Amino acid sequence: MGALLTLAGVLDRVVERVGRASAWTNFVLVVVMASNVLLRYAFNTGAVWAQELEWHLMSPIILLGMSYAIQQEGHVRVDFIFARFPHGVKASIEIVTHLLVLAMAVILVLLSIGYVGQSFAVGEGSPDPGGLPFRWVLKAFIPLGFALLAIQSSAAALRAMVSLATGTPLQAEIAPHGQEEAI
Repeated sequence: MGALLTLAGVLDRVVERVGRASAWTNFVLVVVMASNVLLRYAFNTGAVWAQELEWHLMSPIILLGMSYAIQQEGHVRVDFIFARFPHGVKASIEIVTHLLVLAMAVILVLLSIGYVGQSFAVGEGSPDPGGLPFRWVLKAFIPLGFALLAIQSSAAALRAMVSLATGTPLQAEIAPHGQEEAI
């Protein structure tokens, strides 16, 4: 069981590091958007590439950040129902859902690799004059993001399996900051 928890910890650290790094993309997005607004309304000018950069920055925020959000329990779950289940049912639900997410993530990685490869092969860029080149880089976040989701789902499934086998509480059963869980 210790080896499984160690493996889950290694996988968690990968997702956490990428998630924290991608969080800085939010700061860059705010700066770009504020600059675009300032240029447009104060100086009556702007650039196509700067506007495209706004939605290009959304790709790493969403696709790399989704795994981190799940890791940090920032996802939506019907906690008032989930909290009432016995430990074994909770752990079983966690195992099944994380394995289903893992399967979906692997399928999406496999399907998106060809999509990114095709974009790279044709040298896809913006169709707009003055737009950003290398659109394949943006599309490459699709398989990367879902690979991270597969890693996070694997780690969570491993932890839930250990929890079910040992009877130890799941992360979802432990209230944040040592507070009692409100039901």
